[in-house]
Amino acid sequence: MDTFLSSRFTYHLFTYSLFVLCLLQLCSCEEEVKYNVFKYNQTNPITSLDPAFAKSQNNIWACHHLYNTLVRFDSLLNIEGDLAKDYSISEDGLIYTFNLRPNILFHENDCFGLSKTRTFNAHDVVYSLSRIQDGEINSPGSWIFKDKIVKNGFQAIDSMTFKVELKQAFAPFLGLLAMKYCSIIPKEALEYYGASFRNNPVGTGPMKLKKWLENEALFLTRNKTYFRNNIFIDGVKTSFITDRKMAYLELLNGNLDFVSGLESSFIHRLLDENGHLKEENKRDIKLYKSPYLNTEYIGINVDALDKASPLQKAEVRRALNMAINKSQLLEVLRNNVGIAATEGIIPFGLPSFKLEGKGSSYKPKEAKEILQNAGFLPWPSNQKVVVYTNADYQDIITYVGRQWQNIGIDVEIEILESSLLRAGMRSGEIGVFRASWIADYPDGENFLCLFYGENPAPPNYTRYKNNSFDQKYKASIQSPDKDFRNASYNEMEKIMLTSSPIIPLYYDQSSIFTSSRVEKITTNALNLLEIEGLKLSN
Repeated sequence: MDTFLSSRFTYHLFTYSLFVLCLLQLCSCEEEVKYNVFKYNQTNPITSLDPAFAKSQNNIWACHHLYNTLVRFDSLLNIEGDLAKDYSISEDGLIYTFNLRPNILFHENDCFGLSKTRTFNAHDVVYSLSRIQDGEINSPGSWIFKDKIVKNGFQAIDSMTFKVELKQAFAPFLGLLAMKYCSIIPKEALEYYGASFRNNPVGTGPMKLKKWLENEALFLTRNKTYFRNNIFIDGVKTSFITDRKMAYLELLNGNLDFVSGLESSFIHRLLDENGHLKEENKRDIKLYKSPYLNTEYIGINVDALDKASPLQKAEVRRALNMAINKSQLLEVLRNNVGIAATEGIIPFGLPSFKLEGKGSSYKPKEAKEILQNAGFLPWPSNQKVVVYTNADYQDIITYVGRQWQNIGIDVEIEILESSLLRAGMRSGEIGVFRASWIADYPDGENFLCLFYGENPAPPNYTRYKNNSFDQKYKASIQSPDKDFRNASYNEMEKIMLTSSPIIPLYYDQSSIFTSSRVEKITTNALNLLEIEGLKLSN
């Protein structure tokens, strides 16, 4: 080919390539306009789309989009039917009977063969709930039914009626069934995919899987056969930007629609000193705040401490509590997002939360007097208090450490990876640690179970045991009387706080930031991301 023809060919090739590129860009723009996709970020990647492993928020949110449970919580945390249209409870509180909704289809999937789908039934409920207890599955949710269900207690009375029988009454039981662990799945999917079901989910939920690029992004599309007509988006994209500052910048730049939580080094750019959205940000983003059933605390496992440690004494642990200015902590580090924990473990937002001063307010002089009377001022040089935390909470524990140093306590902070911190708490090798407890279900029992002597770690990371506490715990969980239970919970908190196996720091608030194109979103105290009813502007 001569030079002239080569040049003409190159020119036409370049012109054609440019045309194709423009066409692709135009199509891409049209796709973005055509499809209404809700984009949010998780700082921790999803590890499984199998609901049996829906332990952490990143997995829970994804499973909430993909599956349904028998019952669920509404925005006010009242139980309502989900896959069950109604239910009844026997007078003795031992038998729960559920009438199921008819004609609900599973997501279309090859696991069903030529039919591609089928209707959900009571046998799916038996299979799904029994699977959680299967030791071979090793689900972190196996604890929820432990010692609660009689042998063969899950039964399909007929295709649309499910029954469960308990060993003894457990008043919060319906709350357990609303957990994502109890999502309903078809047996065919597990038989077809085996271990790879974790990345081939099949449920009945409002979304179904399109693509999962692990550690990069998750793409879901609308389930067009969903049994409710309240899905107004075409899909969901979850990104996994681990740096919270970068995620907030993406939100401000319009590349994300939703970010949850606070980042200490970025919070002052978004919020004023009272925790309100700054004026200059109101055009681009919105802020939603609500109670969040999460208590941040410092746990103390005396079994892991030196026998000569001052922290072996309950009055010293109470003095540590009194030495922390929790209101100032929230003001300085969280722009007043949250409520100072001057009560017990049960957070603000639950009916059993009661302001009656059973916890501790800031009294540093009294704290020093307690230490002096106990013979621990000056603080023993060989008894340094080592507090373990992960990097996300280093600023909070540094603040606490300085408060303790102000009353003469020798403090050291150890930063561990989150997985190592949890492992040390489970094994009992760590004496003093920062932790949090987020409600699995909205009942005070879910927080007090941390101190029930028969419970292992988790949830009893402090290895606390008190006979009086345990007796009240067993009596309260069997009573259907909510007022009685709430009164018992308050008495149990007083018993626990006398021993002070924990130091509550603050009761959390959810801080949800959305893009301006989010027109409607529902918040709740479980901080569960709801896409039902969610609306976006074009």
